[in-house]
Amino acid sequence: MSLPSTDTAETANTAQDVKPGKDGVQRRTNVRWKLFILLLVLVAVNYIDRGSISVALPIIQEEFNLPPELVGLLLSAFFWSYALMQIPVGFLIDKFGPRKVITASCFGWGAATAASGLAGGFVSMFIARLGIGVTEAGVMPGGGKLNALWMHKKERGRGATILDAGAPLGAGLGGILITWLIASTGSWRYSFIIAGGLTILMGLAVWWYVRDNPRQHRGVNDAEANYIEASHAEEDAAAEQSGSTGKRALLPYLKFRSFWAMCLGWLGFNGVFYGLLTWGPLYLAQDKGFDLKTIGWSTFVIFGAGFVGEILGGTIADKWRATGASANVVMRTLLGISSAVVVGGLVGVTVVSDPTTAVVLLSVVMFFLRWVGLFWSIPSILGGRTNAGVLGGAMNLSGNISGFVTPIAVGLIVGATGAYTWALLYFVGAAVVMGASVLVLNYNNRLPV
Repeated sequence: MSLPSTDTAETANTAQDVKPGKDGVQRRTNVRWKLFILLLVLVAVNYIDRGSISVALPIIQEEFNLPPELVGLLLSAFFWSYALMQIPVGFLIDKFGPRKVITASCFGWGAATAASGLAGGFVSMFIARLGIGVTEAGVMPGGGKLNALWMHKKERGRGATILDAGAPLGAGLGGILITWLIASTGSWRYSFIIAGGLTILMGLAVWWYVRDNPRQHRGVNDAEANYIEASHAEEDAAAEQSGSTGKRALLPYLKFRSFWAMCLGWLGFNGVFYGLLTWGPLYLAQDKGFDLKTIGWSTFVIFGAGFVGEILGGTIADKWRATGASANVVMRTLLGISSAVVVGGLVGVTVVSDPTTAVVLLSVVMFFLRWVGLFWSIPSILGGRTNAGVLGGAMNLSGNISGFVTPIAVGLIVGATGAYTWALLYFVGAAVVMGASVLVLNYNNRLPV
C-alpha cells in the first residue's frame, strides 16, 4: 500500500478547481468534518478494544479463577500506563504533530490487543493490558489537538463531541461485537486477536487521510482553508492582546483555577464512565442475573444512549453559541444540567430492583453524562493551538487517575460488601466532583501564560 507523503509540496491542495456557486463564491469543502468522522470511528475502535475485557470478563474470571479484588486490579492495569503516558504523549503531539503519534498508537495498541488474546493467566493478561494503555495514550490528546488545528472556533463543540462520542459508541458496539465474536469463534481469545488486527488497519487509514495542517490535505480548497485560518488569526490576535502566547509549557498553567477545574471535572466524569465501562457488565450479570447475550444488548442500549446524547450536546452548544451567548453561559448551563441528572439517575439505580428499570436509568445517566465530552474543546480554549496537546494530556491524565482507582475501589467494595450499592454511591460522589468543577471553570478566555 502506497502511503501519501506529508511533504506540503506533494500534498498541495488539488481541490482548487471546485466550481463556485451561482453567486460566484467558491463553496467550502468539508474535509474537516470527514476527518472527524474518521476520528469518531477510530475512538470507537479504541473503546471496543479497551472495553472488550469487561464484556468477556465473566468467562475470563472463571477461566483464570480470579477473586473480585484481582478482577479490579486487572481492570485497572490499562489505566495505570495510559494515565502515566498522557503528559509525555501530549508533548510529543505538540512537537511532532498528531498524525504521526496517532498512527503509531494504532499500530502499537493493535499488536497489544492481539497479544492479550494469548494471555495464559493473570500476570500475562495484566502485562498485555499495560501495553494497551501505553499505546492507546496518544489518541484522545491527538484528537484534541486536531480539533484546535482543523476546526473553526464556532465548531469546536461539535468537533469535541464527535471525537469523544466514539467512546460510548465503541463501548456500546463492543458489547455486541465482542459477544458475537466470542460466540462465532468459540473463544474470547480469537475475538481479541481479530480486534487487534482491525486496529492496525485503522492506523493505515489515519496515516492516509489525516494531516496536521488543512493546507496539506489534497481535498481542502482555499475557501475551507481560509475559513479555518481566519478563526486562528482572530484567536492569535486576542492572545497577543492578553499576553497568552506561551510555548509548549505546562507548569505556568498550574496556578489557574480553570486548569484545575478542567482536570477535576474530567476526573469526576471518568469516575462514573470508567466505573460503568469496566464493572457494568459484571454488575448486570451478578446483581441483575443477565446472561452474556443480554449483557451485550444492554451494554449497547446504555452506551448507545451516551453516543446520541454526546452528539446532541455538542450540537446544542455550538448552535447556542452561534446566537451570541457567552461560552460560560452555554457550558455552565448544559454541563450543570448534565451533572444534576447524572447524580439523580445514579441515586435512582441504587434503590430500584427491577433489571429493566435499572438499564433505563443507566441509559439516562449515560445520555447526559456524555455531554461532558464538550471538555475536549477546553484544551484549545485555555491553551490555544500551541499547547492544546499538552493540556489535553494533562486533562486526560487526571481523568485516568479515576481509570485506575475506580476499578480497584469497586473491586474492594464489592469484595467487602458482597453487593454493588456502595459502588454505585462511589459513582455518585464522582458525579458531584464533576458537577462542582464544571460550574467554576471559566470557558471564555485563553489563560494568560
